[in-house]
Amino acid sequence: MLQTLYLLFNEGYKASSGEKLVREDLCHEAIRLAKLLVEHPVGNRPTTHALLALMLLNGARLSTRTDAQGEILCLKEQDRTRWDRTLLGRGMYHLAHSGVGDELTEYHLQAGIAACHCAAGDYASTDWTQILALYDQLIQLHESPVVALNRAVAVAKVHGPRAGMKAVAAISDLRELDSYYLLYAVLGEFEAEMDDPLAAAGYFRKSLQLANLKSEQNFLRKRFQACVDNIEDD
Repeated sequence: MLQTLYLLFNEGYKASSGEKLVREDLCHEAIRLAKLLVEHPVGNRPTTHALLALMLLNGARLSTRTDAQGEILCLKEQDRTRWDRTLLGRGMYHLAHSGVGDELTEYHLQAGIAACHCAAGDYASTDWTQILALYDQLIQLHESPVVALNRAVAVAKVHGPRAGMKAVAAISDLRELDSYYLLYAVLGEFEAEMDDPLAAAGYFRKSLQLANLKSEQNFLRKRFQACVDNIEDD
């Protein structure tokens, strides 16, 4: 049941197909069902509170994930004053209730990561060290290439893009990400941060070829063009 709600929310948070990146109706329905579950004696468990906290904390940011034209806004570009404070407060409430007992699940750790992002006053003050520590725990519970890729981003934020590249190279089953557009987008960002626009452009081109949603393609096209412009300026 929890996994079904988690997948429903994720499909709304980042649609797998269609014209829109975000489907708020799916996210709010998942939150509604999780709320009903947590209010039932059978569902009133720490894990359910952790999942609801994760949904609420991420749901609070839904309206700022895209601009008025539906184009992707990175976390550092989002207007934090528009984050839903009511949902944030409810998310923190359920995160606190998820800590009863000694059970630690994937939902607890992901909610903790979301809480770190929500607690930061601005992007620059994000506690990436704490986020990396949570990813280190998460990878022990759920050793998937996607989780490892997300961890590599946190590694780069703490230790620099070169360390992030090494973290990607160290991912077991990395070949499972061969057709995953975000792998190449992440590598492109790392190369751009290391002032290698030619290598970055190659990764962004590959990522663009694999992306499905129009908003993703538009975002990656801009990143690719920025790298090309840097090459020409040199």
